[in-house]
Amino acid sequence: MSCAPNNPMTTKTEKIKIDYKGKQVTAHKLTVNSEIPIDIDIAWSKVQTSALLNFVAAGMVKFKPTGGQFPDIWKEGETISTKMFVYGFVPFGGLHSLYFKKIDKVNKILQTREWDNSAKVWNHKMVLKKLKDNKIMYEDEIIIYGGVLTSFITWWAKSFYKHRQKRWQIVAIDPNQIK
Repeated sequence: MSCAPNNPMTTKTEKIKIDYKGKQVTAHKLTVNSEIPIDIDIAWSKVQTSALLNFVAAGMVKFKPTGGQFPDIWKEGETISTKMFVYGFVPFGGLHSLYFKKIDKVNKILQTREWDNSAKVWNHKMVLKKLKDNKIMYEDEIIIYGGVLTSFITWWAKSFYKHRQKRWQIVAIDPNQIK
């Protein structure tokens, strides 16, 4: 599948073992990446914002933060709680928590640990790598565990992250639309 001419997107899903509450469980590791024609510093400034999250998720997930609104900029060590509505109106997972484990401006990595009633583990790592000609390789890596729902959640997550990366292509055309 391609997200724009000459900008191929790749996806990979594999089963891995993780520790969950002292037990070894089978989780899924989903990796989605694509080339995006955007300056890495502009992309990095956007990836740290809640405005970008809301933009790239639009159409598939609507977030309703429990504190009224998300902070403008994510902060390492911060935990945010939100309700998620799939396709904008279907509540899913109850209260969803996002812990910002790592925001590494040197290596351009933003990493969260997330969880809710359905997705017991949703560990998300975003990596931006500079390519030539004002392009980046953007990668989402997500470790997903939801007990018997793991395969279903991973199936849905794959379509969600492909959607997000297509929305990134729109951001690349006009980064100023994300404020």
